[in-house]
Amino acid sequence: MAVLDPEVVLRADAAALRAGAPRELRGAAVGRGVLAAARGAGFARLALLDGRPGLIVAPRGRLRFALAFEVANGRVSAIDVIGDPARLAALAVAVLPDP
Repeated sequence: MAVLDPEVVLRADAAALRAGAPRELRGAAVGRGVLAAARGAGFARLALLDGRPGLIVAPRGRLRFALAFEVANGRVSAIDVIGDPARLAALAVAVLPDP
């Protein structure tokens, strides 16, 4: 939570959301969403997405979601959640080694 800017914005495409979920969250709501999503973190891997820092979620090697981060002043200022198959296929993904 300490790495999130207090004014962080999370944007998600429709394919990345459950029905009825908002496409954009701001501030503390992003932090709550990150905590709720942590349950699926076992499949998450650090990656560069088109050269930007991010995470991919790829259970059994199948890319399901990507989270691309924008960083400003040492904190995450924006998160783009990508679930649309065409957008995922267009990403240049470089999986980083586990720390």
